[in-house]
Amino acid sequence: MPYGPNNTLNFEVWLPENENYNGRYLSVGNGGLAGTIDYQAMATNLNSGFAVGGCDSGHLVSENGPTKPGGYVPFLHSYAQTTAWIRDSIAMFTTPAKTITATFFRYQPRKSYFSGCSTGGAQGYALAQYHPDLFDGIVAGCAGNWYTHLILSFLWNGLHAQKPGAFLAQDLLTFARNAALEKCDNIDGVEDGVIDDPSKCDFEITSLLCRSGQPQVENNKTTCLNETQLATFEAFYAGPGPDVYPGFAKGSESEWLMQEESLYTAYAVPILQNLVFKNLSYDYTTFDFENDVEIVDKVAGPLITAISPRLDAFRARGGKLIASQGWADPFNAPTWPIDQHNEAKAIYGEAQLNDFWRLFMVPGGGHCGPAAGYPQVPGKYHSLEALIPWVEDGIAPEYVLATEPSDGSNRTRRLCPYPQHAVLEGQNTDQYEAYTCVD
Repeated sequence: MPYGPNNTLNFEVWLPENENYNGRYLSVGNGGLAGTIDYQAMATNLNSGFAVGGCDSGHLVSENGPTKPGGYVPFLHSYAQTTAWIRDSIAMFTTPAKTITATFFRYQPRKSYFSGCSTGGAQGYALAQYHPDLFDGIVAGCAGNWYTHLILSFLWNGLHAQKPGAFLAQDLLTFARNAALEKCDNIDGVEDGVIDDPSKCDFEITSLLCRSGQPQVENNKTTCLNETQLATFEAFYAGPGPDVYPGFAKGSESEWLMQEESLYTAYAVPILQNLVFKNLSYDYTTFDFENDVEIVDKVAGPLITAISPRLDAFRARGGKLIASQGWADPFNAPTWPIDQHNEAKAIYGEAQLNDFWRLFMVPGGGHCGPAAGYPQVPGKYHSLEALIPWVEDGIAPEYVLATEPSDGSNRTRRLCPYPQHAVLEGQNTDQYEAYTCVD
C-alpha cells in the first residue's frame, strides 16, 4: 500500500500466558485519523485473557502532516491507504493475527471479536458490511461510520460558530445546558442531573432570548441569549439537514466547544482539501451544503463510510453486533445511530433485528466514555461482557452495565436496548439493580 514514505501496515499481537488465555481472539480499533496502535485497549483486553491484535491502520501519525487548513495529509492521497484507514485495515491484519495466535497456543481461537469506538466504531460497522466472515461479535461504540457526513457536520457547526458574534463561550453553553436540564431532567421520574431521553425533551432555546432591556449578565452570571447566539444554538440543534447529518441533542450543549473551535479544522478541512477536492488551497468557507454534498459522497463515500443497514452476510453467519451511543457525545449527533437502526428495523423487522444487532443509548454519555459536563454518569460500558454470552450461548443482552463515573463514585447504570429505556423500580437511584428496561 505505497504512499509517501510509508508502504507498511504495522500490527502487533499480544498473547497472554497459557494459564490466563480465555481461548478468544480480539482485534481492537483505532481513533481519529489513526496512524497509531491503541496500546491501552490492547493492554486492557490482554489482562482480561484475550489474545489481542491492533494496527496503525496502514499509515503513521507522524507522517500525517499537519491536520489543519492547507496541511498536506499524505495517506488521503492514496486510494489504498484511505480505504485501509476505516474499511479494510482491521481485516488485513486479523487473519495473520489469528494464525499467530493459533500457532502459539496450538489450537484455533474458539471465537473472534472486535471492539472499537469512534473511528474504531466505524471500523466495526465496516467489518460487518465489507468483511462479515471475520468476527463472531462486534462492539461498535459512538461510531463515525457516516464519516463523510460527520465531517460536514463539523464544518456546519464550525462555520456557524465563527460568524461575527456567534461564538458560544463555555459559560453560555453551560447556561443553556442547565436550562435544558431544569426543563427535562425529570421526564424519567428521577432527578439525577441527566436527561434520560432528549428526544422527548420539549425545552425551547428561544425561551432564553433576552427580553427588551434585560441585561445579559447579572452578578457575573449569564441570564439570557442575544439573537446571534440564539441562531448558533439553533444551527447546532438543526444540523446541516436530514439528508446530510442530524443536529445535536438537548442537554448536550455543555460539550460543544470542540465543535466550535477545532473539529472542523482538524477533520473536515483536511479531508475536503486532501481527499475530496485535492486542492490544499480549497476555500472551505465556500462549501455549498445544497450542491457540494454529492461531490463528497461520490469521491469519499465509497472509501470511508460504512452505513448500509442491510448486513445480511454478517447476520447469516451468526454474527452479533452491539452498538452504543452517548446522548451528550461532543463529536457525533446521537440520533444518527438511531436513524440507521430504524432503517435496519424496516428491513428485518424488530424481532429479527434484535436477534443480531442491538443499540444501547447512554443518557448523559459522552464520546466513548464520560462527558465532561456529566461527571456523575458512569462512563465505562461493559459491552464486550454482554456480547460474549450472546455469541457463545445465545443469551441476548437485556442490558449493558455502565460503571465508573469520572467523579469517582460507585454509581452504576443499566443501559437499555433501543427503543427501551430504564425505569426506576427500586430505592437506590445510584445502582443499576434499581432500574428495569421497559418499552
